[in-house]
Amino acid sequence: MTSSALACNLGFPTLPHRRLRVSRPPQSHSLLSRQNLILPSLRSPFPKSLPRLPSRCGAFRPISSVRASTSGSASAAPGPAVPSSPPWQGAALKPLVASIATGVLLWFVPAPAGVSRNAWQLLAVFLATIVGIITQPLPLGAVALMGLGASVLTKTLPFSAAFSAFGDPIPWLIALAFFFARGFIKTGLGNRVAYQFVSLFGSSSLGLGYSLVFSEALLAPAIPSVSARAGGIFLPIVKSLCVACGSNVGDGTENRLGSWLMLTCFQTSVISSSMFLTAMAANPLSANLTFNTIKQTIGWTDWAVAAIVPGLVSLVVVPFLLYLIYPPTVKSSPDAPKLAREKLEKMGPMTKNEIIMAATLLLTVGLWIFGGRLNVDAVTAAILGLSILLITGVVTWKECLAEGVAWDTLTWFAALIAMASYLNKYGLISWFSQTVVKFVGGLGLSWQLSFGILVLLYFYSHYFFASGAAHIGAMFTAFLSVASALGTPPLFGAMVLSFLSNLMGGLTHYGIGSAPVFYGANYVPLAKWWGYGFLISVVNILIWLGVGGFWWKTIGLW
Repeated sequence: MTSSALACNLGFPTLPHRRLRVSRPPQSHSLLSRQNLILPSLRSPFPKSLPRLPSRCGAFRPISSVRASTSGSASAAPGPAVPSSPPWQGAALKPLVASIATGVLLWFVPAPAGVSRNAWQLLAVFLATIVGIITQPLPLGAVALMGLGASVLTKTLPFSAAFSAFGDPIPWLIALAFFFARGFIKTGLGNRVAYQFVSLFGSSSLGLGYSLVFSEALLAPAIPSVSARAGGIFLPIVKSLCVACGSNVGDGTENRLGSWLMLTCFQTSVISSSMFLTAMAANPLSANLTFNTIKQTIGWTDWAVAAIVPGLVSLVVVPFLLYLIYPPTVKSSPDAPKLAREKLEKMGPMTKNEIIMAATLLLTVGLWIFGGRLNVDAVTAAILGLSILLITGVVTWKECLAEGVAWDTLTWFAALIAMASYLNKYGLISWFSQTVVKFVGGLGLSWQLSFGILVLLYFYSHYFFASGAAHIGAMFTAFLSVASALGTPPLFGAMVLSFLSNLMGGLTHYGIGSAPVFYGANYVPLAKWWGYGFLISVVNILIWLGVGGFWWKTIGLW
């Protein structure tokens, strides 16, 4: 059989013969360059996907059938290709059924005394939406939109009420901040900042960890997605540094550096997220629910001032504690600063787009800090910054449209805000608060102990949530209302619950956006991830309520 006939029988178009020349790759001392090396001369001359062209050879057979026939009887006659059915691309059915069943069951449960039927039905739709957000049969935005649609379809909410929160500035602030993150990552400015820290402080394993921790915290106010910040910028850097230090997955060297560094960077990412209003996507939701509940505003500066002291203490204590109880076997990393300097040298001087991005970022963050004195709110400052990026071409509008996470976040934020707001207006939250007040108040405890009980219940219930936003949307308003009714200073209670809404993400490998990113690197076993997650949660609670409590007393928060 000729080569042309063989190619025809295999379903490939006939191609001219070509000898492949193998060239030796250039020698490199970089572990990264050797690891990522691709030999162009060894690439297949055939395209990855070949069209089914007409041929004199008759019907084409898929490669799988050819392999099957060659492994079986040589006399087996080839049969016609059986078209495979396309895979299911709709909703995950079991989570969808669980979500709908939750709403239907609660819908037909009689409303308790003191709760209107309309409020109870909205609660059924709301909890069904929350279950959908936790189990995710569809993306969060799709689940939230279906929840709004159900509330309108059942006449629980009028259309104007269901979609009222799309006019709220908070969801738009987060969407705009995602567009900033796109420019920050696209220009390479984020990598430059991180490499600079590593080059200065990364000569030891502990110093390397702190350099990554504080560079991530420095970027936190500018990138509202902890997934984008930790996964898009720092995970690639961490993995590169681990490989450079000889700590790889699957060969028994994970504990040389990678296990400690991955766990440290993850646990501190939830701390940095708690330190700034714009450091995590759901933080503005906490601020919005605070205003709806107690009619007090948490501004960007208010949040940062209250969180800076306990946050810095946690950023110092947590890496060192993990260094003691889960230590790397390699205590020094002399290659890390060298690798970072090589990366910086390869990047060269700051590009024009990096300079524009840095200047725009400084302007926007400056307006977030001092905008109150200039009568410029946070959303207006973000729109101004994005306008500069669009005009200069650092970010294009097409890229903004392609930023699906931003639009998805806008949708589910607005949906949760609307439903939670009307649960409050319909009187359900006040009923729940009064019920819990009677129970906890009957214990005869001071407001400090009562608030401590509420804090623990709020924090450790996060084991049942895969989203900080879902947890906040489901429980924040009710717990803040109860705490205020028991005598807790309202703004103090709101601040503490807001901070804990980030810190609780460190409990599991699914509790916050950065968790699956770092856990997926496979340096830390699941049992240790959960065990150290619980231990660090206790440490964080003690720091934030202990050191933070003294600081908040000093600044007059309570």
